[in-house]
Amino acid sequence: MQSNLASHNKTENGFRKMIVRVTAFDTIPYLLLMLGLIALLFSALFSSYVLAFIGLGLTFWGSLFLYIKSTKYVKLELLNSTSLSTLANIEKMLANAKANSAGIYLPPKRLQDYTSSLVFVPTKPDQALPTTKETNPKELETKNPTGLLITPPGLALSKLFEKELKKPFTETSLEDLQTQLPKLLDELQITKHLNIQLEDNTITVKITDHVFEDLCKETAKLELTHKTVGCPISSALACAFAKASGKPIVIEKEETSPDEATTIQYKVLED
Repeated sequence: MQSNLASHNKTENGFRKMIVRVTAFDTIPYLLLMLGLIALLFSALFSSYVLAFIGLGLTFWGSLFLYIKSTKYVKLELLNSTSLSTLANIEKMLANAKANSAGIYLPPKRLQDYTSSLVFVPTKPDQALPTTKETNPKELETKNPTGLLITPPGLALSKLFEKELKKPFTETSLEDLQTQLPKLLDELQITKHLNIQLEDNTITVKITDHVFEDLCKETAKLELTHKTVGCPISSALACAFAKASGKPIVIEKEETSPDEATTIQYKVLED
């Protein structure tokens, strides 16, 4: 179902610009309301109880459909500020642990809660991946292997993707996500321009004009966080790829070009 509000990807006074795109389905609530009001008007003019009941019924259903279709929009400045505080805490955590290695998004088979996601950040070179017993979501550190277990900043967003797809990523494949995610992000009004390329053990994502542009730019200023877990949108996609492939995922590169196109390169590790 398409929404009657389509977002553009620039901001004005901190809000997303919105324009009205009317489809055949979107006109139904307004048509019911209009017919209901006309019926109520004529019922008053002609003292007709039948028209009054018809008018009330049409007005009720028109209003109900509009309520069901309504969507809450959040000011982008609020979204960015609340997310940045979490990312800043991750930066401090990594700095204190002297962890500057690329984070590894663990596959479900290595997690105690396979519906969730964790990023393992080794604090010593050549560390093996933690086993299922060692990935307690309540623990921040694992001692054998030595490293941090971080809840990825894109976890909640990845779960929203699963909810909208009505199917867990563990029951999909990378090939499925290649076709499903661009459509999903368009429907969620995150971006209309998402391209996913699969080649051997490399996943390349190109995304432009998305709602997380400003947040990703701010994340890039947090050197350790940017290198280790990525910004929320690249993190959310990493969570999805780890679940769909059943293999560890590393964000190898995340760059934004002068034309505002963000390219993210993921590496699929053998497990």
